[in-house]
This record gives sequence, C-alpha cells and structure tokens, in this order.
Amino acid sequence: MINIAIDGPAGAGKSTIARRTAANLGYIYVDTGALYRAVGVSVLRRGLDTTDAKAVAQVLNEIKIELKFVDGVQHVFLNGEDVSTDIRLPEASMAASNVSAIPAVRAFLFDLQKSIAANSNCIMDGRDIGTVVLPDAQLKVFLTASAEVRAKRRYDELVVKGTPVEFNELLEEIKLRDHNDSTRAIAPLKKADDAVLVDSSDMTIDEVCETLEKLVREIK
Repeated sequence: MINIAIDGPAGAGKSTIARRTAANLGYIYVDTGALYRAVGVSVLRRGLDTTDAKAVAQVLNEIKIELKFVDGVQHVFLNGEDVSTDIRLPEASMAASNVSAIPAVRAFLFDLQKSIAANSNCIMDGRDIGTVVLPDAQLKVFLTASAEVRAKRRYDELVVKGTPVEFNELLEEIKLRDHNDSTRAIAPLKKADDAVLVDSSDMTIDEVCETLEKLVREIK
C-alpha cells in the first residue's frame, strides 16, 4: 500500500489538496483533523471543558466516529449524526486543538487511522501523520502558508457559507492554534526530517495539487 502523509498548520489547505489529489489518484482520503474535530464537538455538546483530560477521557467510550462517502464526498458521522458542517465552525477548530493534546484521545483515534492506512492506498492529513501516525509513509509533505493567507482563505470559506465572522478574530485564532499545536507535549506539530516542504502562500490549488501529484509519481 502507498501511504502519503500531509502535515501542516490549520488553514494551510491540507484537506482541500489531499481530497482532490486522492480523487485524481484513486486513493482513499483520510481527514484526521475531522476526527479530532468530531471528538471536540462531542465534548462541547456535553458541556465539558475541552482541556480537562480526565473528563474527556471518561466520555470517549460513548463516542462513535465514522467516515462515510456520500455522493463521492467524505462525511463525518458522530454517533450516527452527520456533523460534517458542525465540525467546520471556529469553536470546533479550537476544541480539536485542545482535545488533540490529550493522550487518551490520540490513542482512541490512532488505531482507526493505522487500520485505514494498512488496508488502502491513502492520503492522510493532519498534524503528526508523518512524525507519529505514519512514520514509514512513502511520501511525506509539510504543507504550510503564512498565517494571514490562511486566515483569509478561512474567512472566504465561511463567508460563502453565510457564517458571520471577523477576519481579525480568525487570524488570532489561527495564531493561537499554531502556538498550541506546535508547543503541546504530545505529538507537537512539526515537519518530519524527510518531509518535502511546500509553501502554498503564493500558489493556486491547482499548482499545489500538480506539485503533490508529481511527487507521488516520483515514488512509484
């Protein structure tokens, strides 16, 4: 099986690039960020503090997350409910950052991620795929962009969806998440030593996809 790991900060375009490239190559796309967001949403709905490791760990056995393809598009189901829209809200992003620092949550999702990779040609994106989840992936990419560019992309995405949001608030949230993700004690966000760095700040989606597909062709 060919496994491709894409890591990078929030808003770098990992999901968009990975999803499109996987479709072009006929691979399975695994959005690990969506899994953590689903856990975060579940914790928020229960009125719990997403930084309370003990409280979060105690409810994990009541959480069931599934990835399903509906009309060719990956959807995330939380205990049978399609939460694909809810997990993209700003509060879900910060909740995901908080719960992803909890060892019990990482262990909870680790086996699911490894199982998919062992049985499929896949592109998996996240924060620690190349460093922790798939350290033996045939191709590792660290996809990044400036905080301002990432905030603008997220702002445009939410505006199109009709979600009211302030650009400066998004920018601060992204900077805070960058700090949280890169300084956490468990599996911090960092570029794997053998990963290819791709800065998409001045690149179109097509250009990034073409770059990634070229890298894939080189490993075959």
